[in-house]
Amino acid sequence: MEQKIEIWLIRHGKTPENEQHRYIGWLDSSLGSVGKAELIRASETVSKVWVTNRRRTQETAQILFPGAKQILVPGLEEMNFGSFEGKNFEEMQNDSAYRSWVESGCLDVCPGGESKAVFCSRVCSAFLELIQGWQQKEPQAVYPVVAHGGTQMALLEQFGEPKRSYYEGQTQAGDGWKLVWENERLWIKGQLSFRRQQEKRGKR
Repeated sequence: MEQKIEIWLIRHGKTPENEQHRYIGWLDSSLGSVGKAELIRASETVSKVWVTNRRRTQETAQILFPGAKQILVPGLEEMNFGSFEGKNFEEMQNDSAYRSWVESGCLDVCPGGESKAVFCSRVCSAFLELIQGWQQKEPQAVYPVVAHGGTQMALLEQFGEPKRSYYEGQTQAGDGWKLVWENERLWIKGQLSFRRQQEKRGKR
């Protein structure tokens, strides 16, 4: 019988670029002071947490799961936005390459970067390799993965149950999904929040 695996798929905390609505796929941005201040430690204590090679995921993991060993997962990084990296809509609204990409539904290749299809294929392949590794080792109660909004969207569009469209898969920065991997699907069990402002409102 296939092992059920509980996964917390968490989006990193807020960066200054997030606050300015900039594309930060492969840019190695750090959390800003706002992002750090609003994150709270997770109630679950784990020995390991899985992260990407971007500092914003590692810094988030350190706050949420202090003391946990961070394990780098190649391939789960955010989409490579190429020449759009570090810029926002206001700065590119008259850029013909950007307008063309947006008019394609953001499906085409970003100049110097990736297309949505290539990005999603990369993320899903890396995730399946990660699952295989987990299944071959001693199980733990929960497997937290701190990644990116795009990572969430790619995985839930491909594997999510109930079905999610691409843009329905992204949470706010510092939030995540509680998922169970079973029968090659990611069963959505609820949302998670690790933000202090949510705690004040009495939400989970």
